[in-house]
Amino acid sequence: MMRTVDRIDSSILNSFKNVDEKIVTNRLNEALKTLNKKVVVLDDDPTGVQTVHDISVYTDWSVDSIEKGFAEDNSMFFILTNSRGLTVEETSAVHQAIAERILAVSKKTGKEFILISRSDSTLRGHYPLETKLLKETVESGSDQKIDGEIIFPFFKEGGRFTINNIHYVQEGDVLVPAGETEFANDKSFGYTSSHLGEWCEEKSGGAYQAETVTFIALDDLRKIEFDKITDQLCKVENFNKIVVNAIDYVDVKIFTIAFVEAIKRGKTFIFRSAAAITKVLGGVPDKQLLTHDELILTENKNGGIIVVGSHVNKTTVQLENLKSSEKDIQFVEFNQHLVLEAGGLAKEVKRVVALVEDYIKSGKTVAVYTKRERFDLDTDDKDAQLRVSVEISDAVTSIISKLTVRPNFIVAKGGITSSDIGTKGLTVQKAMVMGQIKPGIPVWTTGEESKFPGLPYVIFPGNVGTETTLKEAVEVLMGE
Repeated sequence: MMRTVDRIDSSILNSFKNVDEKIVTNRLNEALKTLNKKVVVLDDDPTGVQTVHDISVYTDWSVDSIEKGFAEDNSMFFILTNSRGLTVEETSAVHQAIAERILAVSKKTGKEFILISRSDSTLRGHYPLETKLLKETVESGSDQKIDGEIIFPFFKEGGRFTINNIHYVQEGDVLVPAGETEFANDKSFGYTSSHLGEWCEEKSGGAYQAETVTFIALDDLRKIEFDKITDQLCKVENFNKIVVNAIDYVDVKIFTIAFVEAIKRGKTFIFRSAAAITKVLGGVPDKQLLTHDELILTENKNGGIIVVGSHVNKTTVQLENLKSSEKDIQFVEFNQHLVLEAGGLAKEVKRVVALVEDYIKSGKTVAVYTKRERFDLDTDDKDAQLRVSVEISDAVTSIISKLTVRPNFIVAKGGITSSDIGTKGLTVQKAMVMGQIKPGIPVWTTGEESKFPGLPYVIFPGNVGTETTLKEAVEVLMGE
């Protein structure tokens, strides 16, 4: 039976024992030197690089791309699957293919690997399907036995905290149980449980029971109980689940030290996580937020373009706030409801592209946003709903692919929107993560093969930031 979970005051975040993070960081760095494994992050939309910099992102999973990732000096690279925009059948085929190719490259290079299935910090996505397929494919193609799966949705930059095994989303001064947020009502990936043990049970259809989950407690992390946590990990078998409580990066670091020790003792795990563990396990140091001068490197006098596709409430509020900017920004509404009319979307794309081109050529920045009145199909078929969403996203993406003028920058708001613009609109095969323009909001430099090489491309998650963050990011790009 699912427990009732109350909202709590965010002051609880300051109630746990403080730790000397410098000592922890030094020990972490020593631990990572002994790991000697390639960390491969399968990212279900492009926002997963929101904590890292100077890291490669490959937008396909060809053997060639995977070999290039393994050959890099960096210990970690990302593969963008965009699987949150795929059907069950599609993501099944993708994850099986990726796992088979990673295994083949690992055998060829003699380099072992750790898999991170990076997904949404508010628990949406094809779970447990994706990690189950990764496990089965790796085990069937090798002598590896994957002992457990680490559930790690903490993401400080987005206000996602796990306390007493319950995952929370911060809204102002209140921590709201994830199961009570709009994200839990997602048409394709909804859920009801906020307690992560019960969430595992719910999402697995009872295949994994809440009482069999191993929980890594905040108190143990803050007491730096390395041995206790390592022992907990070493007892996990049969792909049982491990839930990590965390409210700060120091918790991630302490856990990672224990994790590395468990690996050295012969244990094997897959992660299902948000973006925090990638930064820590990948040994990525802190970096200041990007400035206008770092972002805009050309003499291009054209305007930029902002594309807003996400329909979560936070995005709509941020869009309205953007409209209050004193910068010269033009706004164009895209009517995605025309998807219900034959040829309707194609006509709408033609209309919007003509407007956008004129604005950009004249040096004006333009924001294209989908009509805010969301509609859902009158069906319980999750794949059918997803297909309509993809059709709309393809139309929005085609605005970028049809541009004949190079914008000064591109901002994409929303996970599927940003993925499709990056891979289909800009035809990026490999990008470099510059860093973040605001906390949790990454920027790619597009590759030489892309439609607009060397362009700053801001990937703005739909559910991150305050009501003013979109406006602030755009104003940084536009400069004085």
